[in-house]
Amino acid sequence: MKTKQLLAIFFVIFVINHSFAQEKKFKIHTVAFYNFENLFDTINDPNTYDEEYTPTNGWTYKNYRKKLDNLSRVIIEIGTDENPSNSPVVIGACEIENRQVLEDLVKHPKLIDKGYKIIHFDSPDKRGIDVALLYQEKYFTPVSYTNVPLYIYKDAERNNKKEKEETEEVTDDNLEVDNNTKRIYTRDQLLVTGYLDGEEISFIVNHWPSRSGGEKKSSPNREAAGALNRTIIDSLYKINPKAKIITMGDLNDDPTNKSVKKGIKAIGKKEDVKEFGMYNPMEKMHKQGIGTLGYRDSWNIFDQMIVSEPLLGTNYASWKYWKAQVFKKPYLIQNEGRWKGYPKRNSNGVPGYSDHLPVYLYLIKQVN
Repeated sequence: MKTKQLLAIFFVIFVINHSFAQEKKFKIHTVAFYNFENLFDTINDPNTYDEEYTPTNGWTYKNYRKKLDNLSRVIIEIGTDENPSNSPVVIGACEIENRQVLEDLVKHPKLIDKGYKIIHFDSPDKRGIDVALLYQEKYFTPVSYTNVPLYIYKDAERNNKKEKEETEEVTDDNLEVDNNTKRIYTRDQLLVTGYLDGEEISFIVNHWPSRSGGEKKSSPNREAAGALNRTIIDSLYKINPKAKIITMGDLNDDPTNKSVKKGIKAIGKKEDVKEFGMYNPMEKMHKQGIGTLGYRDSWNIFDQMIVSEPLLGTNYASWKYWKAQVFKKPYLIQNEGRWKGYPKRNSNGVPGYSDHLPVYLYLIKQVN
């Protein structure tokens, strides 16, 4: 066969294949996590340490409504760069005082037409802050949900041991210890399993113990949280070896810390993830200097989204992980003063957005 004829055949095959590739259509859903930074109402709850967020201390109803307005603006915009038709179908959230503040948020004029529903439990945290899951019921149908408590206790031997002086981190999320049992009260881990457009998927929402007392001294608490998270993941894998799982939250650790690497056993390279493994796309971001919160002129990426191995791969007949990002719009960043360049948090009685930036990922599925 002549060279010109061969080239003509190859050209026709290329055009046909290219045409088929162009015809492929995908559906996209956005899943997000956002630390709402002290989403408190104005009512003093005698059972929690919420006095800072009362009218007596400047947290007025006007400020509360402004905070809801700020958060709703962020939620409605997350993921719209690649998915302009819809806000996140599922949102993990933390630093929430109670269910009522979530009811007020989802009924905000910016969000009410999305039909967000709420899954929330009260945690034993002494500040009264909880984790929760918001979901658009037209896309996601929960079938089971539970709060899994984290039991950790003050280790007298470790705390009394003389160690090199550690810099105390500034945080309002101090650890509270029961004087009798020595239990450290912190947030539960929220497990929700349901169907995303008919396909089963599980979400775990986390807010791990803070670095109060210093990173090194408090690390065992987060290592325990990571181990608990992995136990939940393994239980889901035991039920279904092909379980699609997204664990997300404010872990108060970076992707390279022991709690994440050894606790969850999260892998930073997609190609290295084996069966029953977990992939952490935030590890690469962390190594690139990308973060979700700033502290002492450096960035941490405490807010993470980690996905199970069955969500990887290129067979898009079912939901697959596409990519993850940090949501960092200019209006979320402080542009003046001491905290210039950091997330625009509540400051001097003025409601901001959050001291954390949201994170999100896209799930995609071929529809033809």
